[in-house]
Amino acid sequence: MQNPDEKKRFVQEKFSSISGKYDFLNSVLSFQIDRYWRWVTTRELQEFPEGVVLDLCAGTLPLSLELTRQARKRQVLAVDFCEDMLRAGVRHLPADDRKERIVPVCGDGEQLPVKTGSVCGVTVAFGVRNLARTQQGLREMHRVLKTGGKLLILEFSRPRNPLVKTVYNFYLNRVLPKIAGLVSGDTEAYEYLARSIAEFYAPDELLAMMRQAGFARTYHRPLTFGVVTVYVGVK
Repeated sequence: MQNPDEKKRFVQEKFSSISGKYDFLNSVLSFQIDRYWRWVTTRELQEFPEGVVLDLCAGTLPLSLELTRQARKRQVLAVDFCEDMLRAGVRHLPADDRKERIVPVCGDGEQLPVKTGSVCGVTVAFGVRNLARTQQGLREMHRVLKTGGKLLILEFSRPRNPLVKTVYNFYLNRVLPKIAGLVSGDTEAYEYLARSIAEFYAPDELLAMMRQAGFARTYHRPLTFGVVTVYVGVK
């Protein structure tokens, strides 16, 4: 098991190495269902059609784009600690008003460069798993939210249905790393993906950590047979 600082360096290096192929591989390897997952997650913020949303671990900005697509007056502060991922996302931003409403910032999710109580929503898509100090990250998400603001976490999880679990584990551990490794040139990055999902908290554990960080009205919603889960909390 890596210590937190080693994990942080490892994750940053791996995401830098696959940044150019990241969006393409996400779409192909999820059979484009990742678009649906982001759509469902973003709809949880319908009560905040204006104001600023922090998209943490924003990567190549797919969730930031969905956040601004669903609400034409919403602004997004897109924070990620891997500059190469943000640069890859910026290169593919559409030439419309969303380009002005998405502000990319290179920063650490465990020490956010964001004012206390300044955003109405925080979203994290497939990024909480990569935090070196999860509880510290959750406390930071709580800190930057306004009272009544909402946290949305979209994260991979482990299916409970025995048949789905068997098929999913075979795909995740045997098929996905080989295909992704051939395309991206970095098999280790996708072996880490499988390992990090297996080691991640169970839904009830993550909800308990969210409550410990100060969030209320917490609940989770599994999607696609439990392959991913949306977690919700309110400040």
